[in-house]
Amino acid sequence: MAGERVGKEERETKETKVYVEVDLDGSGQASIATGVGMLDHLLEQIARHGRIDITIKADGDLQIDPHHTAEDVAICLGRALRKALGKKAGIVRFGHAVVPLDEALALVAVDVSGRGFAALDLTWTGERVGELPTELIGHMLWSIATEGELTLHARVLAGASDHHKAEAVFKALARALGAATRLDPRLAGEVPSTKGQL
Repeated sequence: MAGERVGKEERETKETKVYVEVDLDGSGQASIATGVGMLDHLLEQIARHGRIDITIKADGDLQIDPHHTAEDVAICLGRALRKALGKKAGIVRFGHAVVPLDEALALVAVDVSGRGFAALDLTWTGERVGELPTELIGHMLWSIATEGELTLHARVLAGASDHHKAEAVFKALARALGAATRLDPRLAGEVPSTKGQL
């Protein structure tokens, strides 16, 4: 991937080895291989619907469970986004989306504020969606927000299928991130804050 707004992050522990690269000015291309099908599927939504090119390669201790892999991928994704944003000059900064998926409806709002925080209202019927424990979905969103220095609000407004609810959340996250990280030509490279920095 080429461009000025590219971020890369690597993390290697006794539990995982993760590589993430993002290009904020991409076309929505995704090359994602975590070993957890549902995790790949959710992350692909960020690329496709946020128009952000994302490469993720993860090798984790899946013989135990997906927790370490999902957590470390989210940490690296947040850090890569933060690096790609740099000083955040000229970005829109705020973005939000309400996304339906059949009976499910999700709302996500993002502020590229420089302050990592997540407020989550997510409800699940079961313990897993595919091979991914549903409890990890909120944990991943929190990690992306804190490591990416984003303020993130995510809510499931309706839904019966955990698959539909999770996918709607990640599609809404994609749209919100895509909007918030776009360059606004009216700003002429200024940082969108009365403080002069984010």
